[in-house]
Amino acid sequence: MTASVTVNGRSYRHPQQPTVVVCVDGCEPAYVDDAIATGAAPALRRFSERGTSRLSRTVVPSFTNPNNLSIVTGVSPAVHGISGNYFYDASTGQEVMMNDPRFLRCPTLLAELSRAGGKMVVVTAKDKLRLLLGHGLRGLCFSAEKGTDLVAMPVPDVYSAELSEYVLAAGLELLRRERPDVMYLSLTDYIQHKHPPGDPVARRFYAMLDRYFDALDREGAVLGITGDHGMNAKVDAAGAPNVVYLAPLLDTLVRAGSFRVILPITDPYVVHHGALGSFATIHLDPADVQPVIERLRSVPGVAGVWGRAEGCARFELPPDRVGDVIVVGDRHTVLGKSPEAHDLSLLTEPLRSHGGPTEETVPFIINRPLSAAYAAREGELRNFDMFDYVLNGVDQ
Repeated sequence: MTASVTVNGRSYRHPQQPTVVVCVDGCEPAYVDDAIATGAAPALRRFSERGTSRLSRTVVPSFTNPNNLSIVTGVSPAVHGISGNYFYDASTGQEVMMNDPRFLRCPTLLAELSRAGGKMVVVTAKDKLRLLLGHGLRGLCFSAEKGTDLVAMPVPDVYSAELSEYVLAAGLELLRRERPDVMYLSLTDYIQHKHPPGDPVARRFYAMLDRYFDALDREGAVLGITGDHGMNAKVDAAGAPNVVYLAPLLDTLVRAGSFRVILPITDPYVVHHGALGSFATIHLDPADVQPVIERLRSVPGVAGVWGRAEGCARFELPPDRVGDVIVVGDRHTVLGKSPEAHDLSLLTEPLRSHGGPTEETVPFIINRPLSAAYAAREGELRNFDMFDYVLNGVDQ
């Protein structure tokens, strides 16, 4: 294998030891803080004391697909093209999931390392990410949702904590047996959608994660842990979902049928969030853009509204894959289409969700100390700096 590869403008060293990056879906930093403070996460405490523990900023919209792809490409959606879980494809006139590799506009680091001779493993909880993360990869890539005979555990239900454990169990087994050069493990946020930091169920979940982190560390891996987004309660004082429905507002402003609301949180797994997140885009006639922006800026719960050019510059998004208007909700508000468009009957706990800037802070943890050069770096960390740090910033 070559000594290094250059991918999307960044150079990465070939690792001398197995290197594992884990994306803990929905990892609001308070979960880690609680787990460490209560003794549920001794490995994470050890990493914070002897390794590296910081905070980083994610991509906005703070959803799964754009952030996982940023982590494995090292760049923002403006470059890699994955602007959400779901978008309106103007070239076909259809609303579609962004699960197909044809939407990806640059190579992943994982694929390029495998092309250079590295042994790669990718395990994702949900199958929706498998094709994107495995695009161009010469190596092993599978989802816990579909399962594999490499793991003794039965294939878990997609709506379960065990789905994340399956990913980690598979990763640990493959690390011990195959000693891959680089492994990427992407979990699911089922628990974080249902249980806040400090909740006993959440604490047990992070204790489980910690046991696997400890095992990966003791196997000699360089381990990086980050998240794709945080998570917040999105309810009113009575505990009911706190939703701004955009379509009824637009019906009072523009011609009927002349707009399209896109909720990029939409994916095949809506039971725990009802397709309600804190980021939306709206496709409109050009003449309607400014009046809609001005009206939505006055709506309680709306934290910001931008036209396409300004919003894409602010959030580093591809302009051809978002609407004419970008809207974000505040910390406790989600955005919906209309009441009848969302089935909230399946929510069994108060709504917790994500998508806006209030969910863009996540942990950035490495089980090793940084080299002097990387420790001295200034400026804001992004979650998609993780592979740079574990491959270039840790002495191996």
